[in-house]
Amino acid sequence: MGGECLSIAERVPYNGGVFHAVFCVPATSVRVHVGEFFNNVRGGPLATFLRDSVAVVTGAGSGIGRALVQRLAAAGSAVALADVDEAGLMETAASLSGKRAAATTHVVDVADEAAVRAFAEDVVARHGRVTLLVNNAGVALYGTFEEISLDDLRWLMGVNLWGTIYGVKYFLPILKQQPRAHIVNVSSVFGLVAPAGQSAYAMSKFAVRGFTEALRHELEGTSVFVSCVHPAGVKTAIARRAKLGANTPAKTRDEGIVLLDRASKTSPEEAAARILEGVERREPRILIGADARKLDILQRLHPATYWKKLSRRYKLGPRGK
Repeated sequence: MGGECLSIAERVPYNGGVFHAVFCVPATSVRVHVGEFFNNVRGGPLATFLRDSVAVVTGAGSGIGRALVQRLAAAGSAVALADVDEAGLMETAASLSGKRAAATTHVVDVADEAAVRAFAEDVVARHGRVTLLVNNAGVALYGTFEEISLDDLRWLMGVNLWGTIYGVKYFLPILKQQPRAHIVNVSSVFGLVAPAGQSAYAMSKFAVRGFTEALRHELEGTSVFVSCVHPAGVKTAIARRAKLGANTPAKTRDEGIVLLDRASKTSPEEAAARILEGVERREPRILIGADARKLDILQRLHPATYWKKLSRRYKLGPRGK
């Protein structure tokens, strides 16, 4: 090939391995959209992965979980839907009518270890394998640390943290049998910053983040990749369903709902699309929403003083309300 040559090299994840691509393109005729080409190469494994996948999604009865199930089924993935809310679970299942993907429903309290163990066994019995696990189930709690009871805290940690741990513990051996598999643990923007009035929730979501990052490092070199998701304001019912702490004033719930409604700018469908994009790209950290990206930068620049800046911006008092 005559003339000056431009070499292009990139490592592209592909079907559980890495595809090493090197190209030599005449510099005088570089009209190829190289980034678009590599995006297409990356897109191939996702299409294959989802089309042939068996995905487990907890918290599938509403919100982000429901949107994830709908997108996965549309892509051709078989789905195992889990939620403690049987009515919501059935609504999600009904929304899949017309989709050719196999779907099973499982009423599961993820805070119950025995229930999660039986859930994993049931999924394998009905689907034969699992390639994608999304630990999405979560709850919220209103109140400062002094206002909530230890029972309140145990309840929240049981769902948000132990539910995630149980899911990984009982599905990981199944996932490791596959040539390519993925675990997605949903933390929160409050796994990046810890606002006043959210000590319990932030505790659980920082713990999910730490667990997920360590797990990813431990599973390096295996077929299982691990992502941690940090949503900011997503339009779900979590604030309205949140529990009031034992000694938390009733008005705190109303104020919290108004505040979250104001901050929620991302739809569950947009959040689900972003999560699956992160699965495609094997992103270790998936930030959802512009606010999540801004808060991530803020806490990096001002790790000890970000709350002062946030409370001034949103006119929040010492308890975050």
